[in-house]
Amino acid sequence: MSKVDFMKKAIDIAYDNVKTNHGGPFGALVVKDGIIIGVGRNEVTAVNDPTAHAEVQAIRAACQYLSNFQLTDCDIYTSCEPCPMCIGAIYWARPRAVYYACTKEDAAKIGFDDQFIYEQLELPNEQRKIAMKQFSLQEGDLPFRTWESSKMKIEY
Repeated sequence: MSKVDFMKKAIDIAYDNVKTNHGGPFGALVVKDGIIIGVGRNEVTAVNDPTAHAEVQAIRAACQYLSNFQLTDCDIYTSCEPCPMCIGAIYWARPRAVYYACTKEDAAKIGFDDQFIYEQLELPNEQRKIAMKQFSLQEGDLPFRTWESSKMKIEY
């Protein structure tokens, strides 16, 4: 399959998702060595999970397929430019590239506007709409100290 075929497949997944009323108009897939190893569709409303975006679902499926938390030498094809949450997941998964069809501006035109998230991230914690306040206890860093000295940790 070619890049065009993979993008068409991501778009078809998004289209089918709308037609079958399973969620939003977003589809994604992960490809390694010319083989689709993970497929995702927006299932936020279908499974009542705000993190069930197409890219996250595709990343989860691909990582499970690979038995690895990294998508080394993989490409992601998605029907739309990823949102801030998906961008975070993509960077943690470390694929080689992401290809998208529609832009975030296209998504905003149909009611999927994530510009406010970008704006919120630019603000100091105390100015954000959702309160973000540090609440530390004396032993709050115990997990970090334990991780730092662990001989069993898998770094990522």
